[in-house]
Order: sequence, then structure tokens, then C-alpha cells
Amino acid sequence: MTIKTFFRNRGRRFFVGVATGALVLVGGVVLVECAAPDDGTASAATTQGAPSTTTHSALSDADQSCPSPTPVPPQTDPITGSTCHPSACTPGLCNRGDISALNKSPGNPDKRALDPLLQRLLTLDCSPHSIPPLQIFAEANPVTNRSLLFQYYLLDSTGFQPSVFTTRIDGLNDDKSTQRTSWGANCDLATIGAVRIALEPKPDLPTDPDDPRAFIDIFTDIRSLFVINNESGWYEGWMIHDLRVAPIDTKATGFPGFGFITSDDAQLLKGMGRGNNVPGAFFTVDGNRPHFPSSADHFPERVTNVVPLQLSMGAYNALQQSDAHNYWEFNYQTNWIHPLYELPFAGGFPDRAPNQPADTYRDGEIGALQSIVPGNAAGENRNRARAFAFGDNPDNPRDPDRFDSDVDSQREFRERFVPSGIANEAFLNAFERLASFEPGEHNLERRLADGFRAAVALVDTNHDGIVSAVEGDIDTPNTICPPDKNNQPVQDNTCIFLLPRTYNRFAVTREINDGLLAPRFAPSTRGWVMSGTAVNNFTPFGASEGEDSDDR
Repeated sequence: MTIKTFFRNRGRRFFVGVATGALVLVGGVVLVECAAPDDGTASAATTQGAPSTTTHSALSDADQSCPSPTPVPPQTDPITGSTCHPSACTPGLCNRGDISALNKSPGNPDKRALDPLLQRLLTLDCSPHSIPPLQIFAEANPVTNRSLLFQYYLLDSTGFQPSVFTTRIDGLNDDKSTQRTSWGANCDLATIGAVRIALEPKPDLPTDPDDPRAFIDIFTDIRSLFVINNESGWYEGWMIHDLRVAPIDTKATGFPGFGFITSDDAQLLKGMGRGNNVPGAFFTVDGNRPHFPSSADHFPERVTNVVPLQLSMGAYNALQQSDAHNYWEFNYQTNWIHPLYELPFAGGFPDRAPNQPADTYRDGEIGALQSIVPGNAAGENRNRARAFAFGDNPDNPRDPDRFDSDVDSQREFRERFVPSGIANEAFLNAFERLASFEPGEHNLERRLADGFRAAVALVDTNHDGIVSAVEGDIDTPNTICPPDKNNQPVQDNTCIFLLPRTYNRFAVTREINDGLLAPRFAPSTRGWVMSGTAVNNFTPFGASEGEDSDDR
């Protein structure tokens, strides 16, 4: 049995690419050291909607180094012919502790892995900017327990299909008079960025980034991104976890344990395409090698074949000098994913089968149902009783950040997001458990809706369709988790959170207020302005300067 007989639909073409990189086993978790994915061999269409031949200047990082980086030369706008004003590097930046820590000596084994990050941050600082790259403040002892950098992403706009958010597109915004929006700032200086991820080694908290109880800080710095002015728009960062084929539960007699598939599921998955879908591999909807997003893609018929879970870094905007900066905290209170039942209404999800071209827009379904009122299905706002019980109460406004309290009744109970591991479980139900979860259901949208409800029910102890702060707390008693790496039973919610180093990609989207929490046009790249892959092939090390005022 193959996927073609399980999901009944017309097919979608994919590029076949190679996901390059090394798999690393850390603490029982498979991590990926990502390199540049294969870009495929086909080219995008050359009709209306194709990118023009205009290329951004200075895409590569300047050959910057400490202690004396140099300003990025002023650019000449290829459309207007005007030359921008000179920029300047921030004096003493190389001496700031979170920057100097990256400047490894020639004999250091991590120098090769960290030099690209140092060069990128120096390039950002020596480009037009309102403020320098964000400073990482220690949240423990600033001398003996500095924040530990353990992962980063380098971002640009070249790793996915071009759009009006990244360049001129024939027939859409190619006229010289058409205003450039997110791209083209600083005389068309290329839009690039960096994301740093650092662990807070606070007393009584884990110092291992692969411990789901660790508290982690994420710092994003971007250049040449125009400010968004109208309709309350914003930029939003997303850490992306690409679905992997789950391990086999050899003891399962019917439905597998949390995070697993059955041997029958595995047999069906392996029979797809060219046999890519074996335990531990990135799951692909066609069973062929992973093809990550590429500049040669063409939506909707030629797109990536991996399945992403996207974790929001929150909303932000750009500053006067077209630089953007964002800070976000990653922990079990925030490692929560948008409700997956939004995907059929976001713009990039197929109707019936995973290898079908997305037709949400053509069918007039974008935003057709909303999730403004929390629940385990879209459209709860149409139910007046639920809207009263779980809607945004003016006398008790919904506040997802009101997560923790010694008084459970004062913790938020109207969460719209779900823990990341619950979202992953929903995707396993929809895409991988072909024999063990609703084997008679062959419609992808219905499998996703049912799979999401089933996953939520694993932690929804009061059966209201919502994972509240109490129910989703990592310390809440639960028996669904498999034994730990020492084969000891787990009696809490440890397993319902994905680990930070399993988020192998990053993207930035250009958002509008469409009422959805999912990325714009998800799961496609049509709302993207930047992307990058994770780098974590170095030993975590102290990289902070000073101390946060309240160590919160």
C-alpha cells in the first residue's frame, strides 16, 4: 500500500533534493547540523509573477573581523541611481562580552563554526542601523554563570521562492514608480540577519539546552527591512521543526505510545515514493528525499515536501534605519504552537492529500473560519455559549502570558496555542499513523482536524477542548510520556515539548491582521521575507555582557 492509494487526489510535482548535514545524538535526541539544502535543478516560471533580473547588492557578509571592522560602503540604488549616506561601526562593539566571546583563537576547534556568526553581526553593525545588535545580558551571575550560546541561524532572502516581499516581480511591482515595502532599503542593500540562542544558567534551572525545563533567550537582528506602516502589520519570526518519521513502538498492540508509530504504520510509510520515510528521517509527503524550500520553487505545484511545525517568536517592526531587532523567551511556558486547525484557512494547505497543490485562495477559503475563541476546532466564535465562557472577557482579559501562579484559578485557561509536542502528535496522527489512526479516513483536512482533537485530549483533563496553563504545565502529573533515557517512568508532561535544537530552520514573515495565529499562507513560504538553517555544531559557551536588572 502506498500513499497514492491512501490519499486520493491528483498529484503535485516536487523537486528532489538532498538534505545535507550531519545527524548528532545528544541526550537521546537526534539533532541536525544543517548545511545549505539542495536547491533543485528546475527554474521558476518566466511568465507573469516571475522574479526580475534585479539582484540585491552586498548579499555576502563583508570580510569583517575584530578588533577593527570597517563600514559597509554606501550603495547606489539600481532604480533611482541615488547613493545612500555612509554608515559607521559602533565603537567598542568587539569588546562587548557577547561579541568578544565569538572571536575564537585560531586553534579553537569551534572557530570555524562561529566565525560566520561573528562576521554577520559585525556586518549588521557596520551597515546603516539605529541600534547595534542586541546585547545578551546574563540572567545569572554575569561573571561565573554567563548565558550560554548554543545555537544560531543566519538569515537572508535567497532560500525560497522570490515574491513581492523580497524583490521586483514582473507585472506586480516591477515598475520604477511602484513603492518598495519590506525589501529595497538603504539603496537596495541586501536584507540579512542573525538569530542567537542562549541558555540562562540560573540557580536550580537546567544548564543543558536539551532539557525541556531550561530557560532560553532568543535574539534577532536584521538589516534593510522597511518599517511596516499600514493596517497594524508586523514582522514575525518562526523557529521551524520539520516533522520526522517517528520511532516504532514495538510493544503496541493497537494505537502506539506518545511520539511513536506502529510497525504497520512504518511499513506503509516506507512504501511511499523512493523509501525515504523510515524512522529518524525527515518525513516527506511524497516519500522521496527532502527538498527544503528553494529559490527555484513555484507555488503551488512545485514546493517543499517536508512538513513544518512553526513556533512564533512574536511580532515586531523595523526602526528608522531599516534595522529590526527582537527578543523572545523560549521555555515550557512559551514553547507552544498555533492551533493546527487554522492551516486549511491560512493559504498554503492542500484540501484532500499532502501531495495536492494548495488551493485555499482559489477556493475562496482564506480566513473562512477563525480561532478567536479557544477550542479544539475552528469557528468556536460562532458558538455564543463558548464565546461567553472562553472569549476575551473585558473584566478578565485573556492573557496567555499569565501562565504561572500558586493559585490555579488565576492562571490563564483560555489558551489558543498548544504545547509543541502536542502539535507534533497531531501531525503524527494526520501524516504518519496511516494504519493506527483512522485508517478509513483518506481526506487530509479531516485527518488533521481529528488528529488535532485526539492530541489535545491527551492533556485536556476537563474536556473543554483547550489546553490550559495548568493542563499544559511541564510539572502537571500525566502518564502519557514514554520512559526516560534511563528507562525510568515519567509521571509528568516532560514529553509534550519539542527541544530547541530540533528546530532546524528559521523564517521571518510579513504579517497582516487576518485573525489567524498561523504564519501567513502557512505552511507555504509565500509570506516569507527571510529564512535560514540552524547551526549548533559547537560546544555551548558563555557569551553575555552585564546582567539583566531583574533576572526574570
